[in-house]
Amino acid sequence: MRRAASRTHAPDATNTPRLAIEPIDTSFSFKNKAYAALKTVIVSMDVYRSRQDIRLDERQLAQDLGISRTPVREAMAQLEREGFVRSVPRRGIYVVRKTKTEVIEMITAWAALESMAARLITEHASKDDIVSLRQMFATFEDGAVRAHLDEYSEANIEFHQSIIRMSGNSVLISLAENLFTHMRMIRRKTIVEKDRVEKSIRDHMNIIEALEARDTGRAEDLVRNHALGLADHVAQYADYLD
Repeated sequence: MRRAASRTHAPDATNTPRLAIEPIDTSFSFKNKAYAALKTVIVSMDVYRSRQDIRLDERQLAQDLGISRTPVREAMAQLEREGFVRSVPRRGIYVVRKTKTEVIEMITAWAALESMAARLITEHASKDDIVSLRQMFATFEDGAVRAHLDEYSEANIEFHQSIIRMSGNSVLISLAENLFTHMRMIRRKTIVEKDRVEKSIRDHMNIIEALEARDTGRAEDLVRNHALGLADHVAQYADYLD
């Protein structure tokens, strides 16, 4: 007896279970873009130039960004959690200025992270990576630093960020990222004070030489002492933080 060939039947659309999919929240991408834009603006501000409070107008920011106020408000909430702004009831949102004690504590924590990064560089980084650190300062040889002070300030910041990245340790890099975003504002302010430029470039050259020589202990000490030197400078001279 010949069996009937089996047939494949199309599923009945009326009986097919529907996936529980929520509508796409298009404000999420706007929130991320607003957060990135606002953080960039805040970090680039010279917030320590004067003691006057810097107030952020949520309505104006939304208008400038070309988006609604909701993603701006969400971005502000994230920036407040990260310590960049503070919300004052019935007054508004203000850019945060760190106190002298807070700045010194941040620098001290950074010294620990960056000195460990220096140790890891001597153990694992490639020769080309270390050479790239020296190339950052080629423009500023023969006393040309003061003629290009703004450029040197950015090179200085990039140098310290590179030290962290070259460690190759993802946890260390993550811990340092937000910390350094706060610190770059004070680094930009202090680099022009008390002839710190000349000392800074000497310290950097010594650090690079120790890294090139794979001298782990010396590289670690030089990086730590360089950072703690900034902490000492802030403690002694940064009265504008009080």
